[in-house]
Formats: sequence, structure tokens, C-alpha cells
Amino acid sequence: MNSKSDKPVFAEERKIAIVDLVGRGGAITVGELCERFDVSPATIRNDLRDLERTGALMRTHGGAMPRQRTGSETILEDRSGGNVEARQSIAALALDCVEDGDTLILDVGTTTHELAVLLGGRRNVHVVTNDLRIGCLADKYQSLDIHVLSGRVRSGYHCTLGAAAVRSLSDFAVDKAFLGTNGFDPEHGASTPDAEQAEIKRAMIKAAQKRYLLCDSGKFGKLSFVRFAEIDQIDVLITDRISRRDLERLERIDVEVRTDRIDD
Repeated sequence: MNSKSDKPVFAEERKIAIVDLVGRGGAITVGELCERFDVSPATIRNDLRDLERTGALMRTHGGAMPRQRTGSETILEDRSGGNVEARQSIAALALDCVEDGDTLILDVGTTTHELAVLLGGRRNVHVVTNDLRIGCLADKYQSLDIHVLSGRVRSGYHCTLGAAAVRSLSDFAVDKAFLGTNGFDPEHGASTPDAEQAEIKRAMIKAAQKRYLLCDSGKFGKLSFVRFAEIDQIDVLITDRISRRDLERLERIDVEVRTDRIDD
């Protein structure tokens, strides 16, 4: 266990650090967390209660443990049958952000694929992607000019990754990038279980003038293994539903939110 810092830690910073500690080290006790952050057991228990409510960890008798492995990731075929309504809602909202003649980057994912299908109704749209399924849409929609990034094909995810894909992204400058995510927290940012996926997402962010994060509400408050975007690198969050509390938090830090539903 690292020694505690002399610098005071704010509540949200402490919660992020707790999730990180649990994710890296597994189960941890309230006593260890009290010593680490120099706060009372009641404060730590309140933190753990809040974090369990968001799905970030699981409380145990006297401490906490991971709810799930932050490095785990299901293959895209396994995800394709779930959250269909949420994906379609997000894709429709994202389509409203695209104009004829736009140049776009589309990240790999089931929601970005839904958006790509809808783009068939736009004219003269240029798409850069590492998603092989999106690339195949060029045969179906003549209005789309699609460039598939070179690189190593990741089995089970029908996408390209690696140094070649990252290098090729440096040749592009696009209007808008639409990115998927495995986890999103208003303080921590957007994250993914795979380091290579994170690297190419960062390159996509760098190549775009405006960055859109497509995130279904089930991923809110969840942290995955590797952060690929801090909150100030996201211009617009598009989601199927959001709480008024989270909406206000994001608006205070100048992140635009597009959604079909706001929950009180």
C-alpha cells in the first residue's frame, strides 16, 4: 500500500482513486482506505455506497471488491443483440450532427455501425474508419466515400489496430469524429479495456476538429482499464438517457449533451 499524501483529496478525486485501487489490487478494506486518504470510516463507507450505486465496485463486509474486471471485453458479435433501442436512439441523434459534404472518422462499434447505415441518406460524406463492417457499406451506399485504415485485424472485433493504423490516421484531418466507449465518468473521462484500442481512439481524437462520444446510459459511472479521452477532449456526449444531475455536471464543464430522455 502506498503511503498517504500530505495533499488534501477532494471527494470526487478520492472516489476515482478508490476505483483505481480496487481495479488494480482487488479487494480492499475500509481501514486501508482510511489510512490511505486520512479520512474517517464513515466518509469511506459513504464513498463506497455511492460507487456501488453507480456500478463501479461492490461493497463487502468491511471493504470493497471489483464488480467486474475492468480489462474484460465482450466481442462485438456478443454485443450486437443487446441495447438495440439505445443504439438506434444514439445513432439517430448523431445523424443530426452530420451535414452533406462532411468528413468523418467513425470508430469501431455497434453504435457507430448503426450511424454508418443511416449515413447512406446523406450526400458526399467522406468516412475514415478502422471498422471493417463499416468499410463494406461502400458497396451498398454510393454516396459514402469510405477509407478503411490499414493495420492488424483484431479477431472477433472486425477492426484494424496497431502502429500502421495509428500512423495512417496522422495523414487525415476531418470535421468530426464519432467515438464509442466502454465506460464513461464525468470526472475520469472515457475508457476502454484494450490499450491498442485506446491508442487508435486517441489518434482519432487528434485528427478531428470536433469530437462526439456515443455512450449508452449503461456505461455511465463505469471505468474501464485504459482512459483514452479526458473530459475536456469531448465536445459532445450523445446518449439515450441521462440524469439531470449528470447533465448539469457536464454542462458546467462545457460538454454539450444530446439525448432523448432526461431523468430527474
